[in-house]
Amino acid sequence: MRLSNFRYTLPKTRIADHPESPRDACKLMVLNRRKKDIEHKVFTDIVSYFKKGDLLVVNNSRVFPAKIFGQKEKTDAKIEVFLLRELNKEAGLWDVLVDPARKVRVGNKIYFEDDVVAEVVDNTTSRGRTIRFLNPDIDVFKMVEKIGQVPLPPYFTRKPKDSDRTDYQTVYASQTGAVVAPMGGLHFTMPLLEQIQKVGVKILPITLHPSLSTFNAIEVEDVSKHKMDSEYFNIPYQTAMEINETKVNKSGRVFVVGTTTCRALEANATVEGKIKFGQGWTDKFIYPPYNFKVTDALITNFQQPETTLMMVVSAFAEHRLLMDAYKTALKNNYRFLAYGDSMLIV
Repeated sequence: MRLSNFRYTLPKTRIADHPESPRDACKLMVLNRRKKDIEHKVFTDIVSYFKKGDLLVVNNSRVFPAKIFGQKEKTDAKIEVFLLRELNKEAGLWDVLVDPARKVRVGNKIYFEDDVVAEVVDNTTSRGRTIRFLNPDIDVFKMVEKIGQVPLPPYFTRKPKDSDRTDYQTVYASQTGAVVAPMGGLHFTMPLLEQIQKVGVKILPITLHPSLSTFNAIEVEDVSKHKMDSEYFNIPYQTAMEINETKVNKSGRVFVVGTTTCRALEANATVEGKIKFGQGWTDKFIYPPYNFKVTDALITNFQQPETTLMMVVSAFAEHRLLMDAYKTALKNNYRFLAYGDSMLIV
């Protein structure tokens, strides 16, 4: 497949910068791969597509307020520090992005609120740095809950609000470490999940912390040559066993929430469709054509053009059907991206 196959025009007016309230009141487009047809629903209608014995697999990754602001020593220049991931807890080492990068060099110290100090110990990319927090026994995750900002996607033009701390978070988020929300799950509410459970559906968690590479432009026309960044995942034993039992007994379908969950499962699937439990890192890249071993139905958002997220969905939905669906969504005033509407592909 070529990168240009995933190109479409997305008007800025179709990018939702606030979620529906309540979040499960958004639109739901349902794509049937076998019938090649499209239905228009609301998200709460999703309950009717489940049957007893089905599984709903969600990504319980929790976004932390990863943007913090400090002052450079001596000059007092304001520096934005975007915490990407913790490299070594005991040593206080973090992989970060800084802005303005030209002012931040190895050896510089940056001062934050509450007398927190970090030193730049390495340059990694043009904006990337490795920093070390110098305060002994500091809990960085607790610190950022107090002083950090929500890392909204770069396509938002507005600044984060207090409401984004809950809006840009799934209701089942529990495993802190993500800087990107698993947006396919943002539409679920606890009452809706309870309704789904009453049908006889088991809700199972996995963890995959999406990275900022989600938003990176693909720089090769031949998408098979694109390299994904590695992302942390954890598939609990119970989740793997439930999926394996369902697959072996053919007692239900596996509904997967979001491309992150899909990638984690498919990266740890055997040829027979069984899942291996455990934690690690994956750079699994799914694009058409791809034989899905675990995923029977996919719940996702409307994605940016020419992104790896769109390619996962295209591989599952069948490319032509997906592009027709996106055209239909634009004609019918669907809202796109993280705070936008939802799509169920069965």
